[in-house]
Amino acid sequence: MSLFSSTIQSLENGLNYSSAKQKAISQNIANVDTPNYKAKTVSFKEQLNASISTMEANRTNPRHFEFSGSGKGTLNIRNNPFQYNHNGNGVDIDKEMSEMASNQIYFNALSDRMNGKFNSLKTVIRGGK
Repeated sequence: MSLFSSTIQSLENGLNYSSAKQKAISQNIANVDTPNYKAKTVSFKEQLNASISTMEANRTNPRHFEFSGSGKGTLNIRNNPFQYNHNGNGVDIDKEMSEMASNQIYFNALSDRMNGKFNSLKTVIRGGK
């Protein structure tokens, strides 16, 4: 029996993804003028699809759908092959700034939800007071 629901684990994984993405974006922005630097991206969708494809579920009724997929995916950081500058640099600063703002919103939403989960636990521990 688990003390916490899997929601906290999912939120933690989301925060880890956001952190890795922030690091990649920061590296890209820091190297915007570096010759032959290729922008880095964090792949998550591929890992999610691979994880879902191997997931297995306990069917309690034969009418339930069959599906498979379990295990933890890892985040892959890969280089973007595009070149945006004459010096071989692959960083588009406008795209990076847009992704940074989007990632910040995503991180804030996850951290607010995590805070709400812990506040609910605190309320339960205090006996509803």
